[in-house]
Amino acid sequence: MTDEQDGRDNNPAQVEDSAPDLRILGDRITFQPSGFVAPSKGTVGDEKEEALMKNMARFRSEPLQFLREVSLYVSGTGWRAYDDVIGQPVFYPGYTEHIKSQVMSATLLQTKIAQLADMRLSIEEKQGLLNKNDRNFETKRNQRRSVLVQSLQEVAEQLTDNMVCKMESKTFIRGAYYMVTQMLLRAYHQGIHVSSEEVLRLRNVAREAEKKGQSIIFLPCHRSHVDYVASQLLCYRLGLAMPVVVAGDNLNFPLVGNFLQHAGAMYIRRSFGDDQLYTTLVQAYIDVLLQGGYNFECFIEGGRSRTGKLLPPKFGILRFILDSILSGRVQDAVICPVSYQYDKVVETEGYVTELLGVPKKKENLADFLSGGSSVLSLRLGRVDVRFHEPWSLRGFIDEQVTRLSKIPSSINWKDMKNSIVRQKLLRTLGYKVLADINHVSVVMPTALIGTVLLTLRGRGVGRAELIRRVEWLTARVRAKGGRVAHFGNTPVSDVIERGLEVLGKDLVGVVEGLAEPTYYAVDRFQLSFYRNMTIHLFISEALVAAALYTRVKRGGGPAIQDIPYQDLHDQVLFLSSLFRGEFIYSGEGLAVNLEKTLMGLEADNVVFLERDELTGAITKVGLSDAERAAGRENYDFYCFLIWPFIEASWLASVSIMGLTPPLGQKDDIWIQFSKAQESAQLLGKTLYHQGDLSYFEAVNKETLKNSYQRFEEEGIIQVVKSKDPKVPPRMRLAPEWRPARDDISGVLIASGRLWDFTEKIASSRREGKNRRDGATVSTRVVRLTDDLGQKLFEEAIAGTDGGKKGKGKGKGKGKGGAPTRLSREEEKTLTADLKESKRRRTLENRAHL
Repeated sequence: MTDEQDGRDNNPAQVEDSAPDLRILGDRITFQPSGFVAPSKGTVGDEKEEALMKNMARFRSEPLQFLREVSLYVSGTGWRAYDDVIGQPVFYPGYTEHIKSQVMSATLLQTKIAQLADMRLSIEEKQGLLNKNDRNFETKRNQRRSVLVQSLQEVAEQLTDNMVCKMESKTFIRGAYYMVTQMLLRAYHQGIHVSSEEVLRLRNVAREAEKKGQSIIFLPCHRSHVDYVASQLLCYRLGLAMPVVVAGDNLNFPLVGNFLQHAGAMYIRRSFGDDQLYTTLVQAYIDVLLQGGYNFECFIEGGRSRTGKLLPPKFGILRFILDSILSGRVQDAVICPVSYQYDKVVETEGYVTELLGVPKKKENLADFLSGGSSVLSLRLGRVDVRFHEPWSLRGFIDEQVTRLSKIPSSINWKDMKNSIVRQKLLRTLGYKVLADINHVSVVMPTALIGTVLLTLRGRGVGRAELIRRVEWLTARVRAKGGRVAHFGNTPVSDVIERGLEVLGKDLVGVVEGLAEPTYYAVDRFQLSFYRNMTIHLFISEALVAAALYTRVKRGGGPAIQDIPYQDLHDQVLFLSSLFRGEFIYSGEGLAVNLEKTLMGLEADNVVFLERDELTGAITKVGLSDAERAAGRENYDFYCFLIWPFIEASWLASVSIMGLTPPLGQKDDIWIQFSKAQESAQLLGKTLYHQGDLSYFEAVNKETLKNSYQRFEEEGIIQVVKSKDPKVPPRMRLAPEWRPARDDISGVLIASGRLWDFTEKIASSRREGKNRRDGATVSTRVVRLTDDLGQKLFEEAIAGTDGGKKGKGKGKGKGKGGAPTRLSREEEKTLTADLKESKRRRTLENRAHL
């Protein structure tokens, strides 16, 4: 394909029933077979890997070609000119001032400025700063109001200038594209891959959106800092108007921040607090962009996923977008979920240190440059980008309101001002986008390798067995409707060899000198990032396997290991509710999903199903004879996927048992949330090295945080967040969930509601040679968590009562500056929050733990 073609003609490498992918490497775009289905035997054409972006010439090796390429960008030859793009005009002198003037003149913003000025005037009148008895009161009041309005206008202008992207110069963006592509393709040497079918569809949607003056809102997952670079490169190369990309102001550091802002970054604070002016300003800016039909992008997960799987949606920016539509200020916008997948993510090593509890370093130029220079020498494989079919946001809202209105309820679902209606629409929108991303995501070879290595028993795996299991997993991914990155006619063995090369010896080792090369996981924690890229496809099977394991772990024959359907159903319900914040489930409901999953496992000969002769209903589930004969390898695969998450939830549950107040402690002591989490990680590391925890991944900071979040939703723990951003969140174990203590010794007793809950999680935990269960957990493990919990209480009490900071209820602070007791205002807020939480759980009518 030539430089000027857009992919609509000449499809020599099409796979039957599937459009080809595009491969972008620098200046060239070529077709590749799609990874959506396996290629048919009748596939024609050359499927060798050619460049979509062939690596650009380098001055040292090809000086003439290098100078030619630079001249093409400087002169803006062909597509490089970025003149004939689909969408609203961007990158022209005066763009920034045009946007800023629209934001500043927005009725929403001016109304808020007037309100804030009047509020301040009212306060000054009450304080006596303005004397109502003064005969010139009205004149002075108006003068003061003008001063306040002008001051707020100046603040708003400064905030707007810091926030808005500044797409001013085509010369700049041409040069930026060339420079960034040079850097990116030295790291990801196999280029960027996209689906030609998806690109053509997106271009057609973009043309329609341009005619209607509508924005395309790209909502991608977030794996790496490379994500927003890749999105801008693709839009530039494919002739689409580049979107304004929401970015945290932590990236706005010298030089780099300015560069990104001129390339499309919109900077916002990580937290808005109670700043009404700033909140309104962000809303006004988003209104202006959507009203003008400018493309827009924000990451649905908020921050980057450190675990490799999708995170729960963040609703901050989505709330602004939804408000623009529901308020009528914007008629409609087009939503386009996007998936980014990598052979290897640059930041995974840093992710591991963060997940193990090392504080995240603030971004700075020195780290950026040093990190970049090391990245440039790497060969990290390729990037795969997939665009879900775009859909109308207005159409989505209308569809949801129609559906909800058919459900008997006291709520008027057509009332767009109702906070319950808005919250329901917001959550449904967020999870629909995540499901769409999962639907189009491509499984990379490194993810296949990582998954296989972490779901096999034993220390390592031989080359032949690794190839066999990768082929099996590839078939299972496709059978589940997933996509596997395609490599033409390249043999699976060669694809695996490439994947192993990309992962590197720090992640996967090989033992030579044996009967065959044998591979083993060197860094299981980091390798789990790649395994987690596949788990969404098999989460239903994994939950069923874990539920069945409550019987399989007993050993013995089928009569002992088979499980009644109702018991299986109850454990699957419990586990799926437990992991509601971890995984994205099908919206068909538990009954339908469970039946489909069981029938699929039966068809794969993993389980057998015993049915009632009269009704045909499933009555019993067990492992099939064929699966037992095969050494349970396929059943174990599903268990190995979910076991690390079960371990993490078990660890979180055990850790909060230690938050039971000491014997004789009358007043509630609130523990700093981050300190409780750090204590849980310390407990996990100790239990792992002592053999009571099978997976070191269980100390993963994000997974523990998700478990704590889930416990909070269910009222197991209670969390208080101060309005003061300097005061960190605090928590306590809810009184009704606290285990009892021995009246004399004060020893924590392994019984009660929380203990039963912990044991229900433990029933699906993996048995292992290196772990001791039973009395060991109820004595030594409980004692250990109690010891760590008591240290938290001692530190909190010492900080409250032992120094200058510690006098007065509600004012005492533990180590770290967090008050250990609640103020009266916080107690009232907590009571109201608990009532609202209970009401919400009843309204949502979900399964509870």
